[in-house]
Amino acid sequence: MFSFLKNHPFAVEAYFQYSIVLTFAFPKKDLEQLIPACLSLDVFDDKWAFVAVALVQTNDLRPKGFPKLLGNDFILAGYRVFVKYTSNVGKRLRGLYILKSETNKKMMEILGNVFTRYSYTTTDIKQEQHQQVFHIFSARSNFNIRFQAGDEQTSLPPDSPFADWKQARKFAGPLPFTFTYDERSNEVLIIEGVRENWVPKPLKVIDYYIPFINSLASAKGILANAFIINNIPYYWKKGRIEQWNH
Repeated sequence: MFSFLKNHPFAVEAYFQYSIVLTFAFPKKDLEQLIPACLSLDVFDDKWAFVAVALVQTNDLRPKGFPKLLGNDFILAGYRVFVKYTSNVGKRLRGLYILKSETNKKMMEILGNVFTRYSYTTTDIKQEQHQQVFHIFSARSNFNIRFQAGDEQTSLPPDSPFADWKQARKFAGPLPFTFTYDERSNEVLIIEGVRENWVPKPLKVIDYYIPFINSLASAKGILANAFIINNIPYYWKKGRIEQWNH
């Protein structure tokens, strides 16, 4: 009865204390089955498709215009495919398609599943720092990531398909749009994010273990890049629905 609430019925704002994104490359044929027919993979060199693993410390999440006192603080672990969508007026949009969403707060799971189609679950997400090395991990979700700050002279991950950080930055999430698709109604839900001063900075990944990534396809995902942004005000516009025309 209240399924319309899942369509992002109002604008939302928040503050990103940090957003850490590791992007993994797969042969494009291995990810085609993960996305609906209304979307196409956002590919590089006509060969590689990408999945982003985002870890975001989000503060003061609330309906846009509401006081910060009513906001929620939480960590998000999100898994997204880089995709493209052609709107009904022929506009080509780059964005992300949701595979999985986790949070460390039960309240965020409840509210997220009322007002979005992101299928949140709650998990334990911990963070530590030892000197210059940062560690984010979860026992329940069984992932571990250790990294430290980098710069433009930091080497890209071994086997990355990108030649340099400038090229890699084109696949640094999140992108302006996020898409979901309702098969029953053939409706595409488009959520647009708005941000300023978005300058992703390279990270040096020391080691990682993310089993979910290797469950997606027969081929193992290749770490292609890793970026961080800090201290960014962010807001999402009210969701927009289009009927997908086959």
